[in-house]
Amino acid sequence: MSFNPLRSLSPRSVLPAAAALLVLAAGAAAHANRPEPFGDRVVPGAADASPVSAQSTGAAQADLQVGPGVEAYSPTTGERLWSYRREGATALHLVRVGQDAVVVWDDGMVTAVDTTDHSVRWHRGFPGLADWLRADGEPGADTRTEDERAQLMLQRAADALHPSDDRVNDAFVTVVTPGLLMGFRERDGDLRFNSRPPAGCTFDPVRTAQTDDAVLVPRLCPAATAAAARQQPGGVVVFSLTDHNNFLSTGPDVVLRRLDGHRVSVEDGPVIGSWVYDTALGLREAACGTAGAPFAAARPSCAK
Repeated sequence: MSFNPLRSLSPRSVLPAAAALLVLAAGAAAHANRPEPFGDRVVPGAADASPVSAQSTGAAQADLQVGPGVEAYSPTTGERLWSYRREGATALHLVRVGQDAVVVWDDGMVTAVDTTDHSVRWHRGFPGLADWLRADGEPGADTRTEDERAQLMLQRAADALHPSDDRVNDAFVTVVTPGLLMGFRERDGDLRFNSRPPAGCTFDPVRTAQTDDAVLVPRLCPAATAAAARQQPGGVVVFSLTDHNNFLSTGPDVVLRRLDGHRVSVEDGPVIGSWVYDTALGLREAACGTAGAPFAAARPSCAK
């Protein structure tokens, strides 16, 4: 006598099995159609972009612009190639780091987009970044127009991003606000360093400078509190992926200027004067004509 397994299932026992199949099918459909967790959306040839700033990347690469997302254009024809957007967020500023475009959004998110295939490498949230970009509650905030608020956000987004495009080691990008800085490795978004200034002190994103392998962040400590009074009024914190972090004793009004891929001019007022810091070796460059010049990180040229 043949045995049919279906005959052993009563109508009452079949219903739970059918319901389970429906639940699984619904779950699969929902998974397939669920929104991206960060609102990511890539649109080929988007037509509704309204760029607010632009940075050309050369004839061999797409011309990237921001506003409201990341817009890629052909440098030869001007044709829109693709557009990367995040639902509910507006891109404010981007920098090239390696083969990525690193973007600051108005909601405080930092994103790296691979420009070769316009895929998202990583997202990182930055505590307090959105509040600092908006400048709500700061002196004069109530009197700013909408255009002034928008321009301030764009400027602060540009001040916050500092790329270090090290071709030998890992490239990284540092995001700096007055109360926090974080350094992310370009290829995977790994957090390599982060720091808050001492109590009563602030970092200065505007005067921050970077080389290919380090970022130099001025620190200001006005003696307005007992805690700040114990700190040096100025100074520069040096962060690197290839060397130990360093601290340069300077005055509060120091000006940093990048000279090349590994050297920064440190202009420290009329008394101390200017000198050069080599980020590759983590040393102050010896002045031309001194006994230390033969052992300098980069030997100065002594014009006669």
